Amino acid sequence: MVIHPEPQTAPDFEQEALKHVWIHSAEWIRLAEERGFRVFERAYGSTLVDVYGREYIDGLSGLWVVNAGHGRREIAEAMAEQAAKVAYVSSANHTTVPTVRLAHELAMRLPGDLNRVFFCSGGSEAVESAIKIAKQVQAMRGYPKRYKIIARRGSYHGMTYGAMTLTQSRNEKFFGPFMYGVYYVPSPNRYRNDFGLEGEEGDLMCANYVEQEILYQDPETVAAVIGEPISTSNGVHVPSPKYWQRLREICDKYGVLLIMDEVINGFGRTGKMFAAEHFGVVPDLMTMAKGITSGYAPMGAVAVRDSVFEIFQEQKEVPLGHLLTFGGHAVAAAAALKNLEIFDREGLVQQSAEKGKYLLEQLKGLLRHPTVGDVRGLGLMCGIELVKSKTTKEKWPRNSAFIKALERRMNEKGLLTRVWEIVHVAPPLVVTYEELDRIVAIIDEALTETENEFASEISD
Repeated sequence: MVIHPEPQTAPDFEQEALKHVWIHSAEWIRLAEERGFRVFERAYGSTLVDVYGREYIDGLSGLWVVNAGHGRREIAEAMAEQAAKVAYVSSANHTTVPTVRLAHELAMRLPGDLNRVFFCSGGSEAVESAIKIAKQVQAMRGYPKRYKIIARRGSYHGMTYGAMTLTQSRNEKFFGPFMYGVYYVPSPNRYRNDFGLEGEEGDLMCANYVEQEILYQDPETVAAVIGEPISTSNGVHVPSPKYWQRLREICDKYGVLLIMDEVINGFGRTGKMFAAEHFGVVPDLMTMAKGITSGYAPMGAVAVRDSVFEIFQEQKEVPLGHLLTFGGHAVAAAAALKNLEIFDREGLVQQSAEKGKYLLEQLKGLLRHPTVGDVRGLGLMCGIELVKSKTTKEKWPRNSAFIKALERRMNEKGLLTRVWEIVHVAPPLVVTYEELDRIVAIIDEALTETENEFASEISD
C-alpha cells in the first residue's frame, strides 16, 4: 500500500478525487481534461460552495434531491441524536420507532389508501422493489404468467438492473441482455407528439396506446404499467389529468397494476406533496426517494394500496421475496421525519407552487432566443428545450459543442444544473425570488453569448 499525504489545498482535493473517487456517469475526458467536476466543501440554502470558496446556485437541487435546502442543522442534529439511541436493527424481522413514525406520517400524506410502506435506500431500489411486489402480487392472485412490465419511451427509472431495464436510455452494448418482458409505449409530448396530435388529444392517444400494447401482449401476461407523473428524463412534459385518469381506467379494466414513479416528482417538487394529486389518480404502487430526506440520508420507499397488500394477509405464510439490508434505517428515518416537519412548518409545498409559477413565467421570456423551442414545467421543475431550428425543431446533440459551451458559460456565471437538449431548472424549494431572477438572467446571458458563437449553425 502506497501512503499518500492527506489533501490540504483545493488542488489537492481535486487531484485526490481524480485518483480515488469514481464519479458516477461522467466521462473521463470530461473529468480529467475538461475539469467538468467540482469538489464542494459546504452549502447553505440554494448555494453550493466549492473548495476554492466559489459560490454557485444549485439549479438542480443536486439531482432533484435537496428540496428543503442545504445546511439544515436541525436535520443533522436529529440524525446524530437517533444514531446515539439506535442506528440499525435487522430489516428482515424488526423495525425502529422513527421508522414506524415515518410510515405513519407518509400514510397521512399519501393520496388515497396508499398506506403500507416498504422502505429501501434510494430511487433505483424503490423501483426494483415495486417491480418485484407487482410480479409477486399478480402470481399470488393466481396469475403466474403476469410478469410483463410496460414502461414509456424516454423514461428513467434508475440504474440497478431491473430499473435500468425499464429505462429507455439503457446501454445494451455494455449491459444487455436485460430483464425479459419489458415493453415501451409513447409518452406524452406536446412539442413533438408521436402521433402528430395537439394538446390533450395527443396525451390521450398515448394513453390509448398503452391499452393497445396490453392487448397485443395479452392481458393475462402483463403485471404492471409504470411511469413518472411528469417525466424529467423525457423533457418535463406536463400531461392532461385525463391522460393519467385514462391509464387508471385501462389498468383497472385488465387487472394490471399501475405504478407511479414519484422519485423525482414527489415531496413538493411540482407544487403538490405528490404529483399524482395534480391528476386525481391513486396508483396501486408509488415509488419515492430523493426529497423524502432532502438528501441528508439515503432513503427510498414503495407505498402500496390496501388492495395490493391484502394478498399477504390472506396467504399468511407467504412473505415478500425481497430484502434490503438498510431498508427503513433508523437514522435515515429520523432525517426524513425532521425533513417533513420543516416542510409543514415552512409551507415548502405551497412555496414550490408559488415560486414555480413565477419561475415559469420568467423563463418563458427566453422564448425570444432563436435556440429556445419551448419552455414548460410545473412547480419548481421546469425545462427549456433547445433547438437548432424553431421551424424544424431539430435538436442539438447532447455532446455538441454548443451544449458544452452553454453549460460552461452557465457554470462560470455561477449556476450549476443539467444542460443537455433540455436545460433543467429545479432549485431547492427554499430558493429566493432574487435567486430565481439570477438563474433566469444567467441562462439568458449564456444563451446570447453561445448563440453568437454558433450563429452559423442556427437555422432561424
